[in-house]
Amino acid sequence: MSQQAAPRPPRAVILVANPAAPYSRALRIARTLVAAGYRVEIAAVAVDDLPEREPGMGWELRRYGASGPWARLGGSASRTASGRGPANTRSGGPAGRLLRRAVSLAGALRRWIFWPHTVRGWWATLDRELEPADLYHACGSLTVAAALRARRRAPVGPAGLPAGVIYDAIDDVFESNNVLDMPRPLRTWHARREARWAHAADAIITVNEALAERLAARWSLASAPIVVPNYPEIPGARSGAGSGDAPPDPIRAELGLPATTRVVLFQGRLGPRLGLDEAAEAVLLVPDAALVLLGFGRSFEREQARDREPRFAGRHFTIPPRHPDELLGWTAGADVALVPLPPVSINQRLSSPNKFWEALGSGTPVVVPAALSYMAAIVRERDLGIVAASAGATDLAEAISACLAQLATDPGWRARIRATAGRYYSWPEAAARYRAVVARLA
Repeated sequence: MSQQAAPRPPRAVILVANPAAPYSRALRIARTLVAAGYRVEIAAVAVDDLPEREPGMGWELRRYGASGPWARLGGSASRTASGRGPANTRSGGPAGRLLRRAVSLAGALRRWIFWPHTVRGWWATLDRELEPADLYHACGSLTVAAALRARRRAPVGPAGLPAGVIYDAIDDVFESNNVLDMPRPLRTWHARREARWAHAADAIITVNEALAERLAARWSLASAPIVVPNYPEIPGARSGAGSGDAPPDPIRAELGLPATTRVVLFQGRLGPRLGLDEAAEAVLLVPDAALVLLGFGRSFEREQARDREPRFAGRHFTIPPRHPDELLGWTAGADVALVPLPPVSINQRLSSPNKFWEALGSGTPVVVPAALSYMAAIVRERDLGIVAASAGATDLAEAISACLAQLATDPGWRARIRATAGRYYSWPEAAARYRAVVARLA
């Protein structure tokens, strides 16, 4: 009597258009899929200072380089894990300024017309080298086209399941600050193409209810995307264990700050249009406070330079990012978490970045401007921080001061914030929604 071979477990690929060094959402999705019985690969972008392959707990990370005619234009090979590329050389005089303006304009035209040119070389490599899967999870608009192409190449996955694509719309890209300078006709054309990608996916998820409603309207969807927030994994969230523990103090220990210094934390990507200038000025208006930037990105060196400016010396510190699994502990070491994003775009106003949820999960009160409507409503409803009147420095400073005053008079506030996050804003809640989407596709 012949023995039948055991069925192969299904394979999932999570596509990430960055080096995933690491990327918290991909980690949480990977762990959830592994627990559901999938073999998982995170397919990320190769950079100079990171290995091609890294093993995980039940999953593997592989970074693919760019190839083909788009490889040089994409420039991914010259980037590093921090997002910082090689230094620009600057020639002086009128001729140098004219040359820089011409180069800048040519670069802008390239970005606008051939969006997303930075990942097209990566797509070409994936077309050749990415092994078929039963499920493709596309993190963001830069990955969904590659996922759809992979499904088209192999309509049936290695486990015999029809290959499915989940479009994880982590942002409303064409209403974001990233395309504010793109001419409207080109923005409209690219937005329509993204909408076609969304309709071609087998399922669409996003990170909060406000974005789900907005995307459903923009893309003319029959039903809104499923909301799978990027809540953190909070230790003891279900049982409430540890909610009353004193927070660790890694920030003051690393920077040598005295216990009397009030730490105002901004963590995550550092770049333009994120309110960092206003945050730096705001903290100068708050006695005994220091702004700590814990992050990465193209403004990292700029912020480090501000650390050394006489006006900000001792009041402004920039330190490298930490692993997502360590962020709750680092955030718990702050007195106030600051989300100072200016409302420059619809996407920004409806956003709920990771730093917001990580602050709540650590029990750290949050300051957000009122115009960030989604987060502001949550903060007000559940007493999770202070809503600033605006993203201006003076209003941010008043809100920070109000936070510090409440902490001084209400010693149980942090424990209540953490308990609320454990009940409503912890990854198991989001993972259950995601598992339901995957089960429906399988």
